[in-house]
Amino acid sequence: MMVVIITLAIIAAFFGLLLGYSAIRFRVEGDPVVDKIDAILPQTQCGQCTYAGCHPYAEAIAKGEADINQCPPGGEAVIIALADLLEVEVIPLNAEHGEVKESKTVVYIDENTCIGCTLCIQACPVDAILGAAKHMHTVIESECTGCDLCIPPCPVDCIHIKAVTPTLKTWKWHRPEGGYAAPRAG
Repeated sequence: MMVVIITLAIIAAFFGLLLGYSAIRFRVEGDPVVDKIDAILPQTQCGQCTYAGCHPYAEAIAKGEADINQCPPGGEAVIIALADLLEVEVIPLNAEHGEVKESKTVVYIDENTCIGCTLCIQACPVDAILGAAKHMHTVIESECTGCDLCIPPCPVDCIHIKAVTPTLKTWKWHRPEGGYAAPRAG
């Protein structure tokens, strides 16, 4: 019995050392530029940029396969931050991918009209819609990014957009218009 325990302990130690060595030796380094670009993006994972999420979009920007102006949820602030990071010219948002919204919006489902087809659930990139087949669906407003990708597949037009009214916890100061200016010396 003792021989079996010692043998298993030796085998476990051997495989532990082998896995530890492999983790160090074959470690995959991430691209630091992709990580910086991904940190700037809004992480809504909405797919409006034609990529599956923010990280694939960041990889495409780093490779030069995508422009910096394809993120409607990020808007001008993200475009300026990406232009500063990559040292390229600021360009306006590409209207082909969507428009910048003046205020944050979410969607809601008219529960009396919903037929439970689940097409909106399949279209939602962040799983903000809750429901089951042939049952009424609802939107988890705290999870909704306002990408509106669930509206086109709805066959009964029961999904509507509503603006999010700012509260004391969500209100943010508006940026001054006119661009950036250097402080004046006195």
